[in-house]
Amino acid sequence: MKSDRLLSILLLLQTRGRVPAPELAERLEVSVRTIYRDVEALSAAGVPVYAERGRHGGIELLAGFRTDVTGLTADESRALFVLAAQGAHTALGLDAALGSALRKVMAALPEPHRPAAEVTSRRILVDATRWTTGKNGGPRAVVDLGVLQDAVFADRRLRMSYRHGGDTEPRTYTVDPYGLVAKAGVWYLVADRRGRPRLFRADRVRSARLTDAPVRRRPGVELADAWQALRREVEERPGGIDVTVRVRRDRFDLFLRLHGGTLTEPPEDDGTSEWVVARLAYGVVGEARPLLAFGDRLEVLSPLGVREELARVAASVAELYGR
Repeated sequence: MKSDRLLSILLLLQTRGRVPAPELAERLEVSVRTIYRDVEALSAAGVPVYAERGRHGGIELLAGFRTDVTGLTADESRALFVLAAQGAHTALGLDAALGSALRKVMAALPEPHRPAAEVTSRRILVDATRWTTGKNGGPRAVVDLGVLQDAVFADRRLRMSYRHGGDTEPRTYTVDPYGLVAKAGVWYLVADRRGRPRLFRADRVRSARLTDAPVRRRPGVELADAWQALRREVEERPGGIDVTVRVRRDRFDLFLRLHGGTLTEPPEDDGTSEWVVARLAYGVVGEARPLLAFGDRLEVLSPLGVREELARVAASVAELYGR
C-alpha cells in the first residue's frame, strides 16, 4: 500500500506541479503527517522532491525532473483497454484521438504488460447501447466469467452446458470463442459453433471447461467483426411482439428461471396479489408456445393473436388426447 501511495504522489506532482500537503492527504486518504513522511521516503530514494511551508507552499519536484514510470499493474493495463472499447468515442468524434492515446499508453506500459493489454483490446468489448428489440429487461443474474475469460485469453476451445430461453434442460456445445461482450449490462460470449457465429448469454451457461484443443477462428475475423454481424442479425430480425402475461405467484420463480431472458421490464408485483404481471418480447407468435407448459397457472393477457395461437394449440392437444 505504501509503495502505491508513493507512486501516486510522484505521478500527481509530475502532473500538477506544486501541490499543498493537505490536498495530497485528502486525495490519498491519509494524514498530512503521513504525506510528509512519504516525501522523506521519496527523497531518500533519490527523487528530487522538496516541501515549502507557508501560505503558498506545498510539495514539488525539482524543475525538469521526469520519470517514465507508468505505475500501472497488469490488471490496470487491461482495464484501460477494456474501457477503450465502449464505442461512445465515435459519437464524440474522438475515434482518432482514442487510437493515438492508446498507442501512447501502450508504448509507456512496462514490457511484460503489453501482450495482455493488446489481447484484452481484441477479446473484451463493452457496448453500452440498449438492444432495439426489447431484450433489455429482466433480472440481472450474478455471472461467474472465470472459465469464459480463461478460454478467451488462452485461445482454447470451450465445452459448455447451455440453457436456451424456453428450454427446461441445457444443451452441450463445443465452441470457438472470439471474446466477451457486455451489452447494456448483460454479458455475452461470442463464439463460432461449427464455423458459424453464435451468441451465448453468460448467465445461461450452466457449466464450462477448457479443452486441450486450440481455438479455430475464421481467418481475418476479430471479436468486433463477429459482434457487429450478430448484433445486426438480432436487431434486424423481422417482427417483434410484446406479450403481457399474468403468472400465479406459486409458479413465478419457475417462470423467471425459464423465461426471464425475454422480459422487457421488471414485473409488476406488489408482494400480495395472487397474480404477478410480466411483459415479454418474442420475434414471432410461435415463440410463445412454451408458455403453455404452465397450464392454468399462466394467462396471456395480450395481444389477441398470441391468445388465439395458444388456444389453437391447446385445442389441438385436447382433441388428440380426447380420442
